[in-house]
Amino acid sequence: MRATLTKARRLNLELERRARACASLVEFARFIEIPGAATVDVDAWTEEELDDLDKPLTFRPIETAVTAHHRVMLEEIQLCMQTAGGRLMILAPPGSAKSTYASVVAPPWAMGRWPGYRVLLTSYASRLARKHGRRALHIARTERYASIFPSMPHVSSDASAAHEWSLTNASEFMAAGILAGITGNRANAAIVDDPIAGRQEAESPTIRANTWEAFKDDVESRLLPGGCLVVINTRWHQDDLSGSILPDDYDGRSGPVVCKDGRTWRVLNIPARAERSDDPVGRAVGEYLWPEWFPLAHWQALENDTTPLGQRTWTSLYQGRPTGASGRDFKREDALWYDEAELPKRLSYYGASDFAVKDPDKDKAAAGRVDFSEHGVVGMDETGDLWFIAWWSGQKETDESIDALLELAQPFKPSEWWDEGGTIDKAIRPALRRRMRERSNAKDAKGRQTSYYVKVEALVQIADKRAKCQSFAARYQGRTTHWPRSQPWAHAVIDQLVNFGAHRYDDKYDVCGLIGRGIDKMLEAPKPPPERVMGPKPFTGKWVEYQEPKSGPRYR
Repeated sequence: MRATLTKARRLNLELERRARACASLVEFARFIEIPGAATVDVDAWTEEELDDLDKPLTFRPIETAVTAHHRVMLEEIQLCMQTAGGRLMILAPPGSAKSTYASVVAPPWAMGRWPGYRVLLTSYASRLARKHGRRALHIARTERYASIFPSMPHVSSDASAAHEWSLTNASEFMAAGILAGITGNRANAAIVDDPIAGRQEAESPTIRANTWEAFKDDVESRLLPGGCLVVINTRWHQDDLSGSILPDDYDGRSGPVVCKDGRTWRVLNIPARAERSDDPVGRAVGEYLWPEWFPLAHWQALENDTTPLGQRTWTSLYQGRPTGASGRDFKREDALWYDEAELPKRLSYYGASDFAVKDPDKDKAAAGRVDFSEHGVVGMDETGDLWFIAWWSGQKETDESIDALLELAQPFKPSEWWDEGGTIDKAIRPALRRRMRERSNAKDAKGRQTSYYVKVEALVQIADKRAKCQSFAARYQGRTTHWPRSQPWAHAVIDQLVNFGAHRYDDKYDVCGLIGRGIDKMLEAPKPPPERVMGPKPFTGKWVEYQEPKSGPRYR
């Protein structure tokens, strides 16, 4: 009787596991055996051999369990597939197993759960898409897979190739290279997995343009009504596929983001080293990814490669902030990074602004691109080093930009604030003065004045942008500028400095130029007063002796 109950209990537990695997993509990944590397060298195979369903091919199971960032990926993919018109972008470094879970595990789960579900998988090359398709097919052929779903789906007997197969529940799978000219049926879900092959392709404007056109014409246009789209990207270039979708002011945040195409995408940004306090995996700032698999030395070797290419690779591929090669005046390795605890307590504060004023005659505005207004606050320590403290950036109307300046300045009460003279200063200054007068009467709940009058000085307008940033460049090259490691805006400023001339914007660069030109007006932070030496307690014997003149017979 006891053995029978135990057997029944085991059966119930198994049925419960299958039910969870059917309902949850995370549980599905934990229930099946995920195929890893093939047991034979498939790199030597032709595409026809990869597609040959009769050619035997087995896989070793992956060596790791589902960990924290995998779970977050799987949850976001399931949410996207369950949302009508869902859009998801996953940004993660090489080696994070994003392709395994998004391109290999997710398709067969969706095809088994929803009969008649059609999946289109595409990548930079047909060969890579076919390899992912073969691994997905391997999952669908297992008995464990069929046991999960009520319809008990199996691979259909009329499946013709590993890149184009179907299940007995009418679900279909197709894989192709994004530039190969995708043809065939429409899809409920399209998965774009690494549409750029490498740096050489990413640097080619022609390939980037062709990839974007293929994405719009051959992938997005093939979605059925309500179909979802998942883009998985390692960032190579500012104008790669993700960069063409994300808004210009994207700051590395995860969650819903309104993008250039007018749609709200869910973005899952998982850098190798956490940079935000709202890290989607729950890491603290500074913690590295997947410590169960990658030792600390692995990440530190990549991050500490101080060669220009090494720094560019770390920033782009591993941190998701693509940059160009180092410019003439600013090199990434010259930036000094600090943690909050290292900020000096004594600083003299200063600020600068670059206001954007809409000009319909500008080529940029005519092309639909509007500059950013930028405000920055720096502190100068007692040795003359500059510490960047706070920053604001936005494509806002003038009144909002002015309020942002005053809010940013309030906590620090900077001695001076600079902007550039000329047309923009003349247009902004009356509104700025009026707003400071209006805010001068504002008080908090305790009756304290909440505004601060900012002394704004217009510096002489200089047409040559590079010339007006030379003073700041000298400070930067001398490694006397310090940047907050945990602030995304600091990395964005460095990116613009390093990529000046190639970056689509230069507003942050202009603010740094204004700060550099105002340096000769800055005062170093006051040095701490000398330590006072306390004498003996007054009117005691020691005090009397201390007061006696140190002369006379007793001192001879």
